[in-house]
Amino acid sequence: MDDRININVSAVNYDKTSKAITQKLSLLEEMVHSKNDFVMTDSEFAFGWHFFVVSVNKSLVEKLAEQMGPDFDRLKGKGTAKKFLTWISNNMESKDHRFKLAIKEEMESSKYGIF
Repeated sequence: MDDRININVSAVNYDKTSKAITQKLSLLEEMVHSKNDFVMTDSEFAFGWHFFVVSVNKSLVEKLAEQMGPDFDRLKGKGTAKKFLTWISNNMESKDHRFKLAIKEEMESSKYGIF
């Protein structure tokens, strides 16, 4: 499990958001010459939002960091996973997509204990 970064995604429109995430991650795979480095679960609908998980191989993120060099280090966040979350959020920003991203493991160990 340590070789993957699991990202919880909350989206208003599952189809648009999942397609956009798939497109961005596919382009990233092309850019760093890798294949099959991410998977996405089906969504669960509740409270007007779709909830699903995107699981990304850490090797893909490491290749991105290597290719970006110091620019990756300048991204907001502590650690590789948080910086990747910032990178994907920045590359997905659009008025067409209302979504929120969070590291799954951090949500499960939240101080409120609701996950």
